[in-house]
This record gives sequence, structure tokens and C-alpha cells, in this order.
Amino acid sequence: MPHNLTIIHSLLLFSTAFIAGGLNAVAGGGSFITFPTLIFTGMAPITANATNNTALWIAAVASAGAYRRDLNIEKRELLVLAAISLVGGVIGSVALLYTSPDVFKKLIPYLLLSATLIFTFSEPLKKWLQLQSKNSSSESPPLLILALAQLAIAIYGGFFGAGLGILMLATLTFLGIKNIHAMNAFKSFLGSCINGIAIIPFMVAGLIVWHQAILMAVGGSLGGYLCAHYSRRLDPGLVRKFVMVVAFSMTTYFFLHQN
Repeated sequence: MPHNLTIIHSLLLFSTAFIAGGLNAVAGGGSFITFPTLIFTGMAPITANATNNTALWIAAVASAGAYRRDLNIEKRELLVLAAISLVGGVIGSVALLYTSPDVFKKLIPYLLLSATLIFTFSEPLKKWLQLQSKNSSSESPPLLILALAQLAIAIYGGFFGAGLGILMLATLTFLGIKNIHAMNAFKSFLGSCINGIAIIPFMVAGLIVWHQAILMAVGGSLGGYLCAHYSRRLDPGLVRKFVMVVAFSMTTYFFLHQN
């Protein structure tokens, strides 16, 4: 065991990653738990972000595997958005590498706040988007608009990532996907593309702390795979309320301890 990874920290990281993997499989918002936990255990913010990205990427792959039967969408849209996700993920991760630790530390409360607000108002936003889609004369907007929206989302995901799944759900609504399990499958797949490609620049820069990443990846994968299978039995409203409480609590904490 590394000298800076105690048994208490190991248990804490594993358990929070398990919970986060389950949350990401059902409603999203897992980074609200894992990212602060890494910082609480003494990791620098940018390193924590890269390590968190790596750990939850493996968990996202596990969730995508559990949802693979629900991934039924036109191959053209799938390939275009996957390619855009890879490009945006690289841009965002490289931008993070060129951000100074002090600047990123000051950005954390605002990044968490934006992700928290996105998550909190995601349901009204989703309903509004579905209404707009229903009232629209065409079945779906031009693929170029979807690609640009996904590019912006992917850049954000490569840079930070919290709230990424919620933003992608809005894009999927524009595609006309109404089945929540199909949306979760597509969200997991695109999230895997974004976070997976972002790992490469992080590896080159030596930002990933592998002992913590692997430990959290195991916990997150177990949580993600199990919850993806049993998500139909869970009350999504209850899960969302839990995530919102955690998100606002973490955001408030980082604003209070900004200096």
C-alpha cells in the first residue's frame, strides 16, 4: 500500500466510488462525491480531477455494458457524436493541462455550482426540450447543430466532467429518444468516449495517481454494473434528491473554503 494511502482512505475511496458508480448508472452526479473525496484525502485538485476521471471512466464502461441492449439508434448519429465526443474530450483535457493549479482551485466552486444547477434543473429542462421537440415541424434538428452541442459538452467533460451526463441527456432529447433506458445507454457510451480519450493526455502528463484510480475503478464498476441492472426497481426521484443534497453541500463547502 502506498505510504500516502491509508486503510481509512482506501475504504473511503472504495465506498464512495461504489456509490458514485451507482448514481452515474441511474441518475448521474457521481463526481459530486468522488472528486471532493480525493481532495479530502490530500490530493491536489487537478490531480484529483484526472484520477477521478480515470476511475469513473472504467465504471462508465461497466454501465454501458449493462445497458448495451438498449443502445438502439441510427448508426450515422452514433458514429458522428462518438467522433465529436473524442475530439472534444481531447480538447478539454489538454486545456486542463494548461490551466494553473491556483486558477483551477479557484474555479472548483463555480464548476461545481454550474454542474449542481444543471443537475437540479435537468428535469424541467428535459420536459421543455421534449415539448419543443414535439412541437417542432421536423423530427430532429440538423446533425450539425447536434454535433456542435456535443462538442461543447465534450470539451466541458474533458476539462471537468461533473454534470456531463445531464448535458448529454439534453442532446439525446433533441435526437427524439424518449426511452430513459435508451438515453442512459447512449449517455454511458458517449461519456465513455469523452472520459476515455481524456485519460491519454492525463497519462502523458503523469497526473493520474494509479493506486487510488484502480481502487476507485473497482468500486465504481461494481456500483455501476449492479445499479444499471437493478435501476428499474429504484425510485429515481429519491436518487435525484440525494444527489442534489450532496451537490449543494459540496458546492457550499468549496465556496466557504475557497481561500
